[in-house]
Amino acid sequence: MDHEQEPNKNNHYPSLFEPIKIHDHVIANRSIMGSMHTGLEEKWDGYKRLSQYFKERAEGGAGLIVTGGIAPNFAGRVSPFGSQLSFPWQVAKHRRVTDAVHEVGGKIAMQILHTGRYAYHPLSVAPSAIKAPITPFKPKALSERGIRKTIGDFANCAKLAKRAGYDGVEIMGSEGYLINQFIVTKTNKRTDRWGGSFENRCRLALEIIKAVRASTDSNFIIIFRLSMLDLVDKGSSWDEVIQLAKQVEQVGTSIINTGIGWHEARIPTIVTSVPRANFTWVTKKLKPHVSIPLITTNRINTPEVAEKVLAEGHADMVSMARPFLADPLFMNKAKHNQADFINTCIACNQACLDHAFKNKTVSCLVNPRACEETIINFVPTTSKKKVAIVGAGPAGLACAVHSAERGHLVTLFDAAGKIGGQLNVANQVPGKEEFFETIRYFEKMLAKHNVDIRLNTLVGAGDLGADLFDEVVIATGIKPRQLTIEGVEHQKVLSYLDVLKHKKAVGKSVAIIGAGGIGFDVAEYLTHDKSLAVDQVAWNKEWGVDVDYQERGGLQKATVSDSPREVYLLQRTAGKVGAGLGKTSGWTHRLSLKHKKVQMMNDIEYIKIDDGGLHIRHQQVEKCLDVESVVVCAGQLPENTLFQQLSESRSNLHLIGGADLAKELDAKRAIRQGTLLAIKL
Repeated sequence: MDHEQEPNKNNHYPSLFEPIKIHDHVIANRSIMGSMHTGLEEKWDGYKRLSQYFKERAEGGAGLIVTGGIAPNFAGRVSPFGSQLSFPWQVAKHRRVTDAVHEVGGKIAMQILHTGRYAYHPLSVAPSAIKAPITPFKPKALSERGIRKTIGDFANCAKLAKRAGYDGVEIMGSEGYLINQFIVTKTNKRTDRWGGSFENRCRLALEIIKAVRASTDSNFIIIFRLSMLDLVDKGSSWDEVIQLAKQVEQVGTSIINTGIGWHEARIPTIVTSVPRANFTWVTKKLKPHVSIPLITTNRINTPEVAEKVLAEGHADMVSMARPFLADPLFMNKAKHNQADFINTCIACNQACLDHAFKNKTVSCLVNPRACEETIINFVPTTSKKKVAIVGAGPAGLACAVHSAERGHLVTLFDAAGKIGGQLNVANQVPGKEEFFETIRYFEKMLAKHNVDIRLNTLVGAGDLGADLFDEVVIATGIKPRQLTIEGVEHQKVLSYLDVLKHKKAVGKSVAIIGAGGIGFDVAEYLTHDKSLAVDQVAWNKEWGVDVDYQERGGLQKATVSDSPREVYLLQRTAGKVGAGLGKTSGWTHRLSLKHKKVQMMNDIEYIKIDDGGLHIRHQQVEKCLDVESVVVCAGQLPENTLFQQLSESRSNLHLIGGADLAKELDAKRAIRQGTLLAIKL
C-alpha cells in the first residue's frame, strides 16, 4: 500500500506537518481528530450541528477526522436510541457532514462501533454471556449465525458510509468493545471456531476487515483500532498484539490506530493526572513489526508534544480528540507558530466524557462553544460599550475575552496580582498542572483583544459609576464556608486556601473536613511529595503499567511510594465518599488516595477541635483523631458584596461565576456563564 510522503514546508513542527499519502488520499499533516461521541448523533437537528462542528475542525487544519462511534446494527448500539447506520435512508444525514468537511478540503472517516457487552440496553450480545461491570445488562452469547450476520452488518455499514461520502471507516477493535471481547480469553469462553486458540479469537476481527474491504474499494481508507495495551487481567500478550497487527495489515487495513485500556480497566488513561504522551511507547514498540502507518494516542495536547512523538519515531500519525474539541483551530495556530494562542485541552473530562456518559450533549470546559457552533457565535457588536468586569477568575476572563472580541471596550479588575482566580488554586494540585495552560491562553487572548487589565486593584461601588461604564459584570468569585464547631479558631485549623494558595505548614497527620472535589484535591496535595503527571516512570510504577510488557494486558503490581502524611478524609453524609466527583474521573481520585492509604470516612458528626485533635462521632461512637492539622474544605459561599452594594443603584449589572453560585469551584459553569453573557452584552 502506498503511503509515500509529500514535501513539507513547515519549519515550526516539521514532523507534524509532513503530508502523508494513504492510497490516493493525500492527508495534509500527521494529525488525526480522534473519535469522540458528542451526543449530537442522536438529536433531531444533530447532523446539521455536526456538519458545522466537523467543518470548523477541518478548516482549522485537522488532517483526518474520525467521527463518533456509529453502530452497524441495533445490538451494537451504545444505548436504545444510539446512533446506527444500517439503512439507505440514513445516508442523507451523513452526507451533510461529509459534504461540509470536503467543502473546505478536509478528510473524514466514520467509526464503526459495536459495543458488545458494553451496550446499555437488554439486547446486547457478546462472544460469551458475561456481564460487564459498567452496565447492568447481561449479554446474550452470539450464535454462529449471529456472528456471520454481524460481519455482514459491518460490511453493509461501511458500504453505506462510502455512499455517504466518507473517505474511510475506523473499525473499533479496542477499548473492550465487541471485537476486543472476542480477542481475549477474559471475555471469550467459546469452544467453537470463534474461541479457544488465539487464531480463533482473532477470526472475527479479520473477517470484518476483509468484508469491509470487499464491500468498498481499494482506495477506501480502513483504520483498525487495535488494543495494544488492554490494562485488564487476561488481556492480550505482547506477542499476540504483534501477531494480530501483522494479520490486520495482511487482510487489507490501511492504518492501525492505537487503543489503550478497556473502559473497565482500573488504570486511568486519559485524565489530566496521566503524563502527556504516556502511552506512545507501545506504538513505537509495534512499529518494526508492520509496514502500514501507525497512529498513537492519549494525552497528546500540544503541538510540541505531537512533534516530539513523531520526531522520535513513536508513530506515523498522532490522534488528538479532546484537543480539537477545545480548539478547532489547533493545527492552523501551530502551523502559523501561534501555539501560545491554542486553547489547550486540560483533560478534565468534565464537559466531554462526563456529559457523554450521562447522555448529555458533549461540550468543553475551556470551550463551551464546542458542539454548539450553530448556537454560540461572537457576532461583532453594533453598539460599542464600555464594560467593567470585576474579578479575573474563569468567569470574568471568559466574559472579558469574548466581550472584547465582539468589539466592546473592556476593563478587567482584580484585587490579586495575577489573573486566574481559583484556577491558581487548582493548578497547585498534583496532576492538575494543565490549568496553567488555561491561564496562559487567557493571558494571550486578553492581550490580543486589547482588554485593559487592572490588577492589584480593589474596586468599590464608587469606581463603577454609570458615567464610567455602560455595563458592569461582577465576577468576584467565592469565599470558603466557615465551620461553626467548637475550637474552629484553634491553631491546628487551616482552610484549603491556607494550604493550596498560601502554602502554610501542615503537620504529618491531617484530618480533612469535607470530601467534595476540593477535599480530594487537598488530599492529593498532602499525600504527594511531587506530581507524577510530569514523571512517566514514577506514574507507571504507581499505577502498575508494565512498560516492558512482560505480562498479559500490560499489567504489573503497582509500586506506590509512601505518603509523607497520614490523612483522614471525612464527610458528613452517609453515602460513598466522593460520590459527587466526575463520573469518568472520580474513581481515579478515590483509587489514587487509596494507594496512599488515606482513610476515607463517611457519616461523620464533628464535635470539637482542641489540643487533642479533631473530636468526631462516627457510627454512634465518639472518638478523637489525634492529628496535628485540620484542613477545612466545607464548601464555599458567593463573594457578592459588591453586587449587593450596586444592585439598588446600578442598572445593567450582571452577576456570574462563583459570585452567582458557589459550588465546588465549578470552572465549567463559570466559563460557560461568562461566555454566554458576553454574547448578550
